[in-house]
Amino acid sequence: MNDRPLSPHLQVYKLPLPALMSIFHRATGVFLTLGTILLSIWIISLATGADNFDAVRSFIGSLIGQLLLLGWTFSLFYHLFNGIRHLYWDMGKGFEMKSVYTSGYLTIIGAAVLTVLAWIIGYSA
Repeated sequence: MNDRPLSPHLQVYKLPLPALMSIFHRATGVFLTLGTILLSIWIISLATGADNFDAVRSFIGSLIGQLLLLGWTFSLFYHLFNGIRHLYWDMGKGFEMKSVYTSGYLTIIGAAVLTVLAWIIGYSA
């Protein structure tokens, strides 16, 4: 008999970094869309009067709004770096497993660093 499970699930099977990054790339794409809707609401509120603008500004200034903006910023940089990584792959380069993992970690680190820098610059301005 075979001792392997017939239907592995996430409690048994550990997804490799490239698979997790692929899933996260799609999730950040969705989050970028939601953030763009929030940006559009903010711009529309500018045109519809001070009361609407103040309401949107107070939401964006709240803890939930700030967390959404932080996630949107990280999503932007992650999606950018991972897109560059995919363009490199489209040229037929970087498919060795060491390169795949190195570029994956660099994507995550680069997105985190640029997110922190953007927020530092944003709050210092």
